[in-house]
Amino acid sequence: MTRRGTRSGEFEIIARYFAPLASGAPLAFGLTDDVALLRVRPGRELVITTDTIVAGVHFLSDDPPRTVAQKLLRVNLSDLAAKGATPRAYLMNCSFPRDITEDWLAAFAGGLAADQAEYGIVLIGGDTTATPGPLTLSLTAIGDVPQGGLLRRKGAKVGDGIWVSGNIGDAGLGLRGLKGEELGLSVSLAAHTVERYRIPQPRLALGIKLKGIAHAGLDVSDGLVADLGHMCEASNVGAEIFADGVPLSAASRRALAAGKATIGELLTAGDDYELIFAVAAKDEPRLGRIVSRCNVKATKIGQIIRGRGVAVRDLQGNELKLARRGYVHF
Repeated sequence: MTRRGTRSGEFEIIARYFAPLASGAPLAFGLTDDVALLRVRPGRELVITTDTIVAGVHFLSDDPPRTVAQKLLRVNLSDLAAKGATPRAYLMNCSFPRDITEDWLAAFAGGLAADQAEYGIVLIGGDTTATPGPLTLSLTAIGDVPQGGLLRRKGAKVGDGIWVSGNIGDAGLGLRGLKGEELGLSVSLAAHTVERYRIPQPRLALGIKLKGIAHAGLDVSDGLVADLGHMCEASNVGAEIFADGVPLSAASRRALAAGKATIGELLTAGDDYELIFAVAAKDEPRLGRIVSRCNVKATKIGQIIRGRGVAVRDLQGNELKLARRGYVHF
């Protein structure tokens, strides 16, 4: 990618690419001040989450800038979805390599603009700096919930069913494909997995409806088994899930059939950004109606039990031995 003209400085980058993203937030002052204002509506509480993504760790250095922007925003929107929150605004800190190009910045800002329109969220501030290291992007998303309406990790109860939205495992396959691994997939199936890796689908509509029906919830970022384990640890319970009941796409089923992936790898790969939540049996009919209205798939994959940890079982009830539980940051 070639640079168009002289590289812009910090304030020129902000004015050209990011200030237009704040046009829907008058109290962001066009990103010309050091702070912004955000009014809390009566009877609502703010929900705040933040994530950092780094080139070579959370996305590939040659990923399209538009999808990098979308992933940055959407992984945070997924956290809001898991808490039942409605998105309102976000702050963004960008550490750009000095050789960043105007074309890259324009495409990156375009990805943010498209997702702002789709999800009803607006930029209200942040910071922009240069770095000699890899591209590093941090975003803090702000949403709100009715007072006392936050859905937490803590709260799962023995006997609850364990439910997950969408499909599990595609994003991990997408990353492996981008790294050049042969997965036995057709062109269209491979493209599907890459899109799932690069562009998560935050389940906001579902998350907002889960309050009052789900006892606990979070999103799947580090892997289904690992993140379910976080819910169990916070709730002081255990869980068992059945591998054959975990929802898989055609791409994941094909990779399994071709011997290019194992069920353990799919359940622990991460980057799915689906919701996992605990629901009492008596509330399952109501959940079915909610899922139908939200136009998203949700699948019961197991049950909350007494004890600690997560057991993954096969059709015969035997516990599968997993090489790992999920992505480990350190």
